[in-house]
Amino acid sequence: MHTQSIEYHADGARRVGYLAVDRGRSGRRPGVLIAHEAGGLSEVVKQRAELLAELGYVAFALDYVGDGQVTADMEKNMARVAMYRAEPERIRALCRASLEVLRAQPEVDPARLAGIGYCFGGTAVLELARDGADVACTVGFHSGLATRRPDDAHQIKGKVLVCIGAEDPMIQPEERLAFEREMRAGKVDWRVYVFGNAVHGFTNPAADSFRHPALAYHRPTHERSWRAMRDLFDEAFGPVA
Repeated sequence: MHTQSIEYHADGARRVGYLAVDRGRSGRRPGVLIAHEAGGLSEVVKQRAELLAELGYVAFALDYVGDGQVTADMEKNMARVAMYRAEPERIRALCRASLEVLRAQPEVDPARLAGIGYCFGGTAVLELARDGADVACTVGFHSGLATRRPDDAHQIKGKVLVCIGAEDPMIQPEERLAFEREMRAGKVDWRVYVFGNAVHGFTNPAADSFRHPALAYHRPTHERSWRAMRDLFDEAFGPVA
């Protein structure tokens, strides 16, 4: 397993992403862009990249906080998220720059790319897809679904999966319904999985440490949503050697 930090620049700032690839395998293979939660490129995110590399993908975790930082400053984190929500063209451009870093890796098949994201990271990769990026599939885990550019859904080129906790107070049923209408209007190949007994942050084993009533790790939903992602990857890419 080869891992390394990669410095690049996007949205006017230095970014430090994280690459994971199994260089013991031969041939080009699908690349997966990973967008982290609001707090930054944590060890949990790096572990996700390594898990994908073990499965045969090339994984690159982007950095939308800057300098590869991880921060628990909730006020600053939410301000950053609010800024990118208000100006989706900025997060789209940042994700595109990050996708190019992934695409440039010699092990990556540039015709087989995916984007996955967690919390606002899921929102970010959905915006990347709405921007018409060449990604075969996009997966959001407990991701916000609202956008200021719903009419851009017709630009989505690949399949879309979002995995949401039924009890998530941050993603109300009305937001899910609006997303469904957006996907239908854009004629997207989409699916939404809603998991019972799960709130926000269900994939993150560290979620309980934040002591926030809307956040909790839920192992069954974590495992089920990961299997749903792998099923979509199999459908989009076929077997990975």
